[in-house]
Amino acid sequence: MAQNKKQVEQITDMEADFAQWYTDVCKKAELIDYSSIKGMFIYRPYGYAIWENIQRILDDAFKKTRHENVYLPMLIPESLLQKEKDHVEGFAPECAWVTYGGGDKLEERYCIRPTSETLFCEHYANIIHSHRDLPKLYNQWCSVLRWEKTSRPFLRHREFLWQEGHTMHATAQQAMAETERMFNIYADFYKNVLAIPVVKGRKTDKEKFSGAEATYTVECMMHDRKALQGGTSHYFGDGFARAFDITFTGSDNQLHHPFQTSWGVSTRMIAGIIMVHGDNNGLVLPPRVAPIQVVVIPVAQHKQGVLAANQAVADRLRAAGLRVRMDDSDQSPGWKFAEYEMKGVPLRLELGPKDIEKNQCVLVRRDSGEKSFVCLDGIEEAVKTMLDAIHEGLYAKAARNLEENTYACASLEEVKEKMAQRGGFAKTMWCGDEACEIRMKEEAGVSSRCIPLEQEHLGDTCAVCGKSAKHMVYWGVAY
Repeated sequence: MAQNKKQVEQITDMEADFAQWYTDVCKKAELIDYSSIKGMFIYRPYGYAIWENIQRILDDAFKKTRHENVYLPMLIPESLLQKEKDHVEGFAPECAWVTYGGGDKLEERYCIRPTSETLFCEHYANIIHSHRDLPKLYNQWCSVLRWEKTSRPFLRHREFLWQEGHTMHATAQQAMAETERMFNIYADFYKNVLAIPVVKGRKTDKEKFSGAEATYTVECMMHDRKALQGGTSHYFGDGFARAFDITFTGSDNQLHHPFQTSWGVSTRMIAGIIMVHGDNNGLVLPPRVAPIQVVVIPVAQHKQGVLAANQAVADRLRAAGLRVRMDDSDQSPGWKFAEYEMKGVPLRLELGPKDIEKNQCVLVRRDSGEKSFVCLDGIEEAVKTMLDAIHEGLYAKAARNLEENTYACASLEEVKEKMAQRGGFAKTMWCGDEACEIRMKEEAGVSSRCIPLEQEHLGDTCAVCGKSAKHMVYWGVAY
């Protein structure tokens, strides 16, 4: 117990200092480490394994919708980046530039990709000629570089990992349908894999992606009641296609510009997992992305037959398709309990001599700490059922946090008061004027998170200026 307490004391209480708690969990759960370059982090094996599971599940979903993976260069010529004015202006402050190759100064600067719309457009201009070439449904798994002024593990890296889908379509309707389809895939992934509820909506013009006609977002609420933008899907219209002179011959034998989308999520998802599900004992992982779903801990492993019995159970669970680790190290059981609790392993299986005699084991849930004595006959199905129950429990808890900390406000003053008291999401009516959006930011300290797809009529007037309202908007403090 002393060792257990020592392990837990390494983590700052989230109620005392949420930011420090978050950093402690990232470090102590061995997810990430700092490199010698500010803002660039090392993904440790355990942290990278979470990303690999996210990548595998999403990649399967993309392939089911007929998307193909490609890989484009990491360097973008400055002349290419300049072709889309709004896009380049949005990213200019974050661009990092390569000016030398070997010892020679380059004739043109190369930007290390902050995103790849321009590269995809250059490629599409070369390969799209006929309506038969459409749609083009491409996705890229890569890293991008944005020279952020401040950095935090998983939340804001200068170099971070992500996927970026880039598609071209013959009609605006097809492109809009793609934008919505991928946006819904993200929302479903958050619910069904990460156990995180989201608010689905469209970004305001002020907050939309540079160069996009419309940006759709999934917004998540963290344990500290701040917002995290979970993923975005963008409709570009034919703006990029015109800038890059991408044309195709339609079935009417006329030249047309195709319509474009892009969509992406990043390793910020891992930040969301930590800040939605974690507790004062460390990480709590949703089972469907946990690198280790079940840790098998032999009790009194020095006694004859104990290790063999534990190994047999671990082998059965692996054969059933579960991700399992058996820890037969010489550390004490108490140390192991604390270690895997810190790492957020969803389920712990304990098996000692008395359990073996009774043909049972002890299962301990990471989310609730609940212990169950379970017969070893049919242990595979019992574990799978419990992992599903853990997922549902995590989702229900996160949904309560979202529901209890989302509230309607009738005025700017009410938003200021509620935000100062409790944070969370404020819902108000809005006239659509950017000046009111800016004023809300300046006076209440909140940004517009989205215009939710599920609109509520909270009144007839804008909460800021009192003029006729057009939309209901979610506001919040965001990471």
